[in-house]
Amino acid sequence: MDHPHVRLEGSGFQAVIEPDRFVPGSYQLVVDGTPQSHVNLEDPSDLSFEYVRRIGHVVDLAAEPGAPITAVHLGAGALTLPRYVEATRPGSRQQVVEIERGLVDFVREHLPLPKRASIRVRYGDAREVVGKLPPALHASCDLVIVDIFQGARTPAHVTSVEFYREVARLLSPTGLLAVNVADGPGLAFARSQVSTLAAALDHVAVIAEAQIIKGRRFGNLVLVGSPSEPPFDFLPRLLAGGPHPAKALVGAELREFAAGAPIATDATATGSPPPSKSVFQVKSGR
Repeated sequence: MDHPHVRLEGSGFQAVIEPDRFVPGSYQLVVDGTPQSHVNLEDPSDLSFEYVRRIGHVVDLAAEPGAPITAVHLGAGALTLPRYVEATRPGSRQQVVEIERGLVDFVREHLPLPKRASIRVRYGDAREVVGKLPPALHASCDLVIVDIFQGARTPAHVTSVEFYREVARLLSPTGLLAVNVADGPGLAFARSQVSTLAAALDHVAVIAEAQIIKGRRFGNLVLVGSPSEPPFDFLPRLLAGGPHPAKALVGAELREFAAGAPIATDATATGSPPPSKSVFQVKSGR
């Protein structure tokens, strides 16, 4: 069966929307053979991917339950997390930054957003757009999510300390920054990203599946940063929310994890390592 698909103008990658065979009303966005997003149209609060569920827990703790927030999402995918914010925090003001206009148009056509949602999409490179966001957003965002991938990799220019310092300017004094980092055995990239984020924000934690933090397999780590104390008194609740087994690193454990890892600058930053095709990539539904 031929699933909806489009060739993205910017990257040249093919994007495909495939139905979830196991969850009625759910769909998966696959870009360049890599699963990028999962959306449950009937229940947007249902988050399927492991790391997205962890970011969802950060969303849950960004303000009192149900209270609307101001959020910026760098990277659109299938707009899974903006849908989650709207479903769990109605009335939230959200901005999404995405370089591939064709991807957003494709997703909106086949996986429509709720009509009541206040979600504005800005098009362009995330780093360039962040520098041009309205001054009213500076120091006023409750939540910023960085989930930027070109195919299966995060581009180097959105992994540097200069980039993170620019993003940190958007956060309110108690705001939270969540970053999706993909890495494999050895975790050289993830460790460097922890050092880099810690150079931009005073308080940083890492949340991931235990075997990933131990560097035993490729996967996603969620880095969480905040400009103010106490930002991580909610870590037990984050871990309790699963998926399990989960582990968080903060304080001395985090410093040990990142010990000796270099801070990435614009001059030295590299993109995230490519995963083995057997890890994330799937055959397209065409």
